[in-house]
Amino acid sequence: MKLNPQQAPLYGDCLISVLLTKDDSVEGDDVVFYLVFTGSAVQHCTSTRKVTSGTLETIAPGHDCCETVKVSLCVAKPGFPALVVDEGSFQFVQDEAYDAAQFLATCAGNQQALNFTRFLDRSRPPSGDVEFLDEKVALAFRHLKLPTGWNVLGADHTLNENIPRETLMHFAVRLGLLRLTWFLLQQPGGRGAISVPNSEGATPVSLALERGYHKLHQLLTQEGASEPDSWSILSHTVHSGEYSVKYHRGLNIYTLTVEAKRGTGMENNISCLQTYIQSDQRTAAEAVLERDHLCRYLRKSTAVHILFHSIFQRRSQDRV
Repeated sequence: MKLNPQQAPLYGDCLISVLLTKDDSVEGDDVVFYLVFTGSAVQHCTSTRKVTSGTLETIAPGHDCCETVKVSLCVAKPGFPALVVDEGSFQFVQDEAYDAAQFLATCAGNQQALNFTRFLDRSRPPSGDVEFLDEKVALAFRHLKLPTGWNVLGADHTLNENIPRETLMHFAVRLGLLRLTWFLLQQPGGRGAISVPNSEGATPVSLALERGYHKLHQLLTQEGASEPDSWSILSHTVHSGEYSVKYHRGLNIYTLTVEAKRGTGMENNISCLQTYIQSDQRTAAEAVLERDHLCRYLRKSTAVHILFHSIFQRRSQDRV
């Protein structure tokens, strides 16, 4: 197999293409391929999506440290154990977006550092670069293991919210970072930060309005505003416990992550992922069936209502 690319940032969530070689080919329409990434402390099992007879796609998992891991291409058939058909390596690296997210996370409440970030306002990057920055930094932020008690307003978040100061929310809004703003809103202190004025009297809400960021302003001011569309198709955690499972809605890819304990085999983890996928798909199918039943019921109810309405209307006309 050949992987492209052969490395991913620690926060993952990027597309990996898998080019199968002749040695990897396994006959049968019911054959399913999995990729297993084995690191020093954790192991990830990902399902794959068949693009052509010789090409697969999957999503890079988020990893716990910078290292080169072993990648195993496994094949499974119903009723048979999974078999390793090829092996390779893959590298997880810390990129600039991850560095930026770490810096910002440690700067929450640090006025000197947050005031320093305002120089970006004078050299605002093009919209395409802002979009890229927003996606990557938000992904990296989401992957960070924030310390217990971390707050958007910093360690001294008990300060009166009307005391003028810069916040991470000011930074995100000033650059028009929609996804990062959404992420911060979900964190402790996020909602409180939107009304905090800085030294110039500007709040994140007034900044969004002043700069014409309409979607951002709506996100900040609407109660229960939904997450950005482009953010909703990324991988989301759908199960956590002894193992965690993430689901990428856009490509229908599942990723199981578990500690690489002794005695926990690759085959066990693949079997666990298969069981979860089957259960999740069955639940989804039942939900669709239930919705269809409801739609049919409503259509019948509407038809009955129309029938009775026409009968009573005709009887009323007859009486007249």
